[in-house]
Amino acid sequence: MQAWQVHELGEPGEVMRLAEAERPTPGEGQVLLRVRAANINFPDALMCRGHYQVRPPLPFTPGVEICGETEDGRRVIANPALPHGGFAEYAVADAAALLPAPEALDDAEAAALHIGYQTGWFGLHRRAGLEAGETLLVHAAAGGVGSAAVQLGKAAGATVIGVVGGAAKAAVARELGCDVVIDRREQDVVAAVKEATGGRGADVIYDPVGGQAYAQSAKTVAFEGRIVVVGFASGSIPSPALNHALVKNYSILGLHWGLYNTKNPKLVQHCHEQLTGLAARGAIKPLVSERVPLAGAADAVQRVADGVTTGRVAVLPAPENGAAS
Repeated sequence: MQAWQVHELGEPGEVMRLAEAERPTPGEGQVLLRVRAANINFPDALMCRGHYQVRPPLPFTPGVEICGETEDGRRVIANPALPHGGFAEYAVADAAALLPAPEALDDAEAAALHIGYQTGWFGLHRRAGLEAGETLLVHAAAGGVGSAAVQLGKAAGATVIGVVGGAAKAAVARELGCDVVIDRREQDVVAAVKEATGGRGADVIYDPVGGQAYAQSAKTVAFEGRIVVVGFASGSIPSPALNHALVKNYSILGLHWGLYNTKNPKLVQHCHEQLTGLAARGAIKPLVSERVPLAGAADAVQRVADGVTTGRVAVLPAPENGAAS
């Protein structure tokens, strides 16, 4: 089979190599899956660089989120068991963790439903307790993680403010349903949020960026607001001033979604059922901005790493099978 392999750590575009490889052999409790679509996530780039908390042995195949097909023909969503990731024609995954691919979504959309939307659902509902009528601020609102949070926030009845970088991403954020869009390259984010909220600030802030975005969050969070720390795409990990959180009465909530797979897997299943229902009625639909062939995976991962993409980029090892049958 064809598979992308990383033999040394570095930038994805430089260290990912497409090669002929043996089909992976499933271990105990695992299944072999034919990859129908693999979604690119920022952790794929971090893994190539050796900067992610999971460090598979070299050589490894990146790709942590797929829509695959079992040997008996079922469409499923899975997180491949590394080092045999999803940027290949076949991958392996734990049988107990397979989730049915929603019929309302095609392969690329289904592959993009899992990590970003689960993270959004857990962050907004499980951790922050977002309620209808509240104001949600989403940093990097046009990106893969942010776009999911925007849709989930709107589905929950929140007013959504999206922060983006650049006019093209601002247009995407508007199409996603943001009530207010702030272009951080052209506007003062703090002033714009205060203006949009009448000086009150945002009840929930969803931050996959860190760095300057977190500093803006601390200045714009409302009384009894909640800042959900999802990641550090900026590469800068902030050091929150806890005295500031005390004085302004706000909460700082960490979210590592992967931990639920081991600590409370039944909640992951429940979340998937909720997401499937939202997708069935059209309340959420993953924004797949690009669908690239397997040969284009390394370049696509690099572009995601560089922050120049919107929504999700999907890798299709074989011609797309179309909508679910």
